[in-house]
Order: sequence, then C-alpha cells, then structure tokens
Amino acid sequence: MKASQFFISTLKEAPADAEVVSHQLMMRAGMIKKLGAGIYNYMPMGLRVIHKVEAIVREEMNRAGAVELSMPVIQPAELWQETGRFASMGPELLRIKDRHGRDFVVQPTSEEVITDVMRQDIKSYKQLPRNLYQIQTKFRDERRPRFGLMRGREFIMKDAYSFDRDQTAAKASYQVMAQAYRRIFDRFGLTYRAVAADSGAIGGDLSEEFQVIAATGEDAIVYCPDSDYAANMEKAEALAPHGQRKAATQVMTKTATPGKATCGDVAELLSIPLQSTVKSLVLATDELDETGKVHKTQVWLLLLRGDHDMNEVKVGKVAGLAGFRFATVTEIEDHFGCKPGYLGPLNMKKPVKLAVDREVAALADWVCGANEPDFHITGVNWGRDLPEPDLIADLRNVVAGDASPDGKGVLAIERGIEVGHVFYLGTKYSQAMNATFLDENGKPQFLEMGCYGIGITRLPAAAIEQNHDERGIIWPDAIAPFTVVLCPISPDRFPEVKAAAEKLHDELVAAGVDVILDDRGERPGAMFADWELIGVPHRVTIGDRGLKDGQLEYQHRRDAASSKIDLAGAFNFLKEKLAL
Repeated sequence: MKASQFFISTLKEAPADAEVVSHQLMMRAGMIKKLGAGIYNYMPMGLRVIHKVEAIVREEMNRAGAVELSMPVIQPAELWQETGRFASMGPELLRIKDRHGRDFVVQPTSEEVITDVMRQDIKSYKQLPRNLYQIQTKFRDERRPRFGLMRGREFIMKDAYSFDRDQTAAKASYQVMAQAYRRIFDRFGLTYRAVAADSGAIGGDLSEEFQVIAATGEDAIVYCPDSDYAANMEKAEALAPHGQRKAATQVMTKTATPGKATCGDVAELLSIPLQSTVKSLVLATDELDETGKVHKTQVWLLLLRGDHDMNEVKVGKVAGLAGFRFATVTEIEDHFGCKPGYLGPLNMKKPVKLAVDREVAALADWVCGANEPDFHITGVNWGRDLPEPDLIADLRNVVAGDASPDGKGVLAIERGIEVGHVFYLGTKYSQAMNATFLDENGKPQFLEMGCYGIGITRLPAAAIEQNHDERGIIWPDAIAPFTVVLCPISPDRFPEVKAAAEKLHDELVAAGVDVILDDRGERPGAMFADWELIGVPHRVTIGDRGLKDGQLEYQHRRDAASSKIDLAGAFNFLKEKLAL
C-alpha cells in the first residue's frame, strides 16, 4: 500500500469533547470521525483495525465449531414481547414504528431472533449441538454516550449463541467458547483477565467477563495475586468475618453530633475508627396491581459499615429486594421521622424490613443515627439493644485486603475495560419463546442456551487505553492498521532512496506483510510524527546517507531510538521481527 493512495487525516489537537485517551488518539489519528452523539464514521485507518479484530474472531469462532450467519439490525417487537424485554429493557432499547404503525426495535443483541430461528429448524436431539454467530451492528440508546467507541450508541459486536439438549452439554459448549475467547484475546496481544461476572439483564447463572487491563478502565477487577481467583466487583464475594462477635463494652448513649451527617464526619468528631460506624440506606420495593399501578410499597433499611459501599447487584438478589429503588425523602421521613443523615434502626416511627451486611452483624459497640437531627447513638450492640438480625447477607463491595473467597490469600483490585462476555443462559429464552426439541423418548424439551459476545469496535479503544504514550498509539502487531511503515527521506531528490524503499515494500507485500510506504514527500519530522500517532509498530527509515553505507534504520514503536540494520538483510530482519 502506498500512502499517497490511502486516506490519512491526522490532527495536532483532539476535539474538546474527547475525554479519554483512546477517544483523543483515535480522533487525532484519523481513525474515527464523529457523526452524532455516540455515532461515528469508521475511517479507513480505523476500519483496518476493526477488520483485523474481526478476522481473528472469525478464525477462532470457526475453529471452535461455530457457524456464521447475519441477523437483521431491525427486529419485530413481537419477538421481544414474547420474552418481556420489550417492556423491561428500558430506554436503552430503541423502539421504532414502521409506516403501518407496527413496532420494531433496533437490535442491541439478538437472543430473541436467534431463538426464533432455532425453534423453527431444530426438531430433534439429533440436530444438536449447534452454535451460530454473527458480526453485526448494534444500537443501544445510551443516556450519556461518551468516551468515543468505548461507550457509543452504535457499535459492532460479535454475538454467538449455542443450543444444546441438556445442562451438561450446554455447559460443555460454554467451556468450548470460554477457551476460544482465551485464544482470541491471546492473539490480540493484550493484557487481560477472565473474571467471574454477574449475568445482568441477559440472564443466566454462569458468566465470565474478559477485561483488558487499563488504568482508565471503568470496571473494578477483583483478583487474588496468590491464586487464580478473579471476579468483577459486582460478583466478588465479601466473606463473613472469622470468629465470634466481641462482647459489648459500652453503654448505649444518645450523643450530640451537630451538623455531622456522614459517617466520616461522625467518626472524626468522636475520635473513633470509621469501621465502628454504621451507615443506613433506605430502599423501597413496589408491588404492582393488574393495571401496573403501585399496589403496595415495602420500605427497607440496609445497614453497612461506614467505610463500605453498597453493591447494588448483590442487594438486588436478596430475597424480596428484586427491582428495588431508593426510597423517597417523604417515605424516609414517614418511617424514620427524620431526614437522611441521622438515620438508624432504633426509635423508628414505622416498622421496616431490615437487611444487615455480614460485617455489621459481627460488630460490637457501633455507632448509628438516632433518627433525630444532630444526634447519633453510640455503643449499640446486637442482642442487647436490638434483636439479632434475621436477614444477614453480603451487601457490599469488596475492598483490597479482604480475604479471597477461595481461601488462598487476600484480594487486590485493578481497573479494566470489558471487551467480551460469555453466559450460560439455560432455558431463559427457550421457555419464554417455547423453543423445544424432541428427545430420545419423543418428549419435548426446552433448548439449553449459551450466549457469547465480543465488542469488536470497543476492543481497539481498549487496546489504545492499554498501549499508548505521549506520542500516540502503540498497536500490538495483530491488530495494527499496518504492521510496517517504510519512511523514505526525500525520495524525489534521491532516486536510489525511492528504489530501495519500493523494492523492500514489494518484497514485504509478496511475503504477506501488511506494509505501507509513505510516498507523500513529507518532511521527516512530520512523517515520523504521523506514524507515531497512528501507532504502526515497526518503522524502517530509508535515507541517502544510510544507503551509501548499505544501512537502513529500524525502530519499534516502543523503542526510544532507532538502530542500524543492513540493507541486504533488511527483509530477513523484518521477517524475524514479525515471526513470519
């Protein structure tokens, strides 16, 4: 490829709305151009990266026995209504109508469509197992699209779906995909972790996320340095404290805390550890009648240690708390007789349901709000001042230093960017859509399903977040837009430079190397700056002075300086560098 024939459009400065490094560098390197909020043109340089990501994914999916198809971006609402997701998915699901007033959706994922395909074709256990995948445009109407391709509204995703006869076979298919994903991410050349995850809105009970490690990542990854344990923050279990609760040593006392509405402020005022304070979070669950109106509301009080944060996913799985919301100020005042900031489980106006975190259940002599402005209660103890809690659960986010759930050390936390997710779905969708097959005995059984996604367009952004410096992007070889760039110095003035560059270019092309020859005639500084910004990993500079000595200059994108290589051995040198 000659640069003069390609489309190169670099910028010295990133647009003002480009917040994270990957967004800034993709815009500056001319890889994407913004069309609307969360919607981008994939420019030729960026599209080459996307195509390389797709090629690796296709190769490994095919190798794992999956078969490619393509499902429509626009899908009939009837299928989504069968599973209930047309109503439950929320505003992220873009709903549209055609000229006849019929409802459709712009697909964010395709569980319903693929289940419909398979229920039409799969009749017998003899047709199983099956795994179908697509690489297709998706749309999620993010409330606040940001970070370029990291959280856009329109994106490209690889989604695959497995179908099996029973749980054992389905979990075997899941493991095949989980291993295929490891091969895929190994080939990308990125540092990543596969972590246990919550299945979220997709559903299912076996799930792993594939997280590219990056300091700017949105997700917290919990892992044990001394074992293979890894999970995302939503999934990571906070174990109950070891040993018995300490005996009470303090008298329960109502204590003035004027203007101190947070656990941190109270701890500072009373000169006590923050770990001795308890925060009160008030939630509510609504019971709906047949018309969809609220029939009954239950108010809940959650107690967490003052230095801990609530984990909403864990809380949502507590019996009775599915679909919870935060209580309104009116509901809080009605039950506690006090505004937030001084709430606690003692002296309430109306009864509430109580859920207590494991750490709080193990506390003695703790401090909580008195349900009276400017007052807290110190020296609170279970059994003496309050009945022993009935509902004790893991309600919090883990913190670094917590015991690892596998018993093999303590937990550490790092940041990551989710780029892939695998789920075992079970019969969540097949039951809702009556997708069955006949077993050996001629009896109908629901298809067991798995689902497997990779963010094709998110992955290049994640790669940049992990691989960049002050000069620009540093692509791994496998997904770089070009693997090698040849930079001739003043080729119009020195025919021998032009000839040597074209000869090496042609040799590399013949060997299957993805190489670009910069024949634009740019000054060396501007030319080098462009390719460092774009991030091509291998650069060879051909200059008149070097040629006179039979030498070229080679520099890897991570190298601080170039090194001399022999002109005669340049092709073999590059073949060795590229492991051809």
